[in-house]
Parts: sequence; C-alpha cells; structure tokens
Amino acid sequence: MNFVKDEAGQGAAEYILLFGGVIVIAIVALLIYKQYFQKMNLNSAQDTAQVRACATSV
Repeated sequence: MNFVKDEAGQGAAEYILLFGGVIVIAIVALLIYKQYFQKMNLNSAQDTAQVRACATSV
C-alpha cells in the first residue's frame, strides 16, 4: 500500500490548479474590459486636442 502514501505528484497538480485559476480570472477580466472599451468612443486625436487646450489655458 505504498501508493497511498506516495505524494510525489501532489505539488505538480497544485501548481496546475493554481495556474488554471489565474488563467480563468485573467480571461474573465479581459472579457469585462473588452465590453467596457467597446462602449467607449476612443479617439486619440480628440483626446490630444483636449489635453493641449487644457495645457494652454493654464
């Protein structure tokens, strides 16, 4: 009954579960931010003009 006491693969399995959990959390975060940025109207030229206008008015 040595196979009951053998814990050689336990560390590797824990690392796999840990990295799997991190990957799932990262994918969920990316999906949330993707929806957030799709709703925004990002225009770098307009943003740059607004920053320059604020900088010159100070």
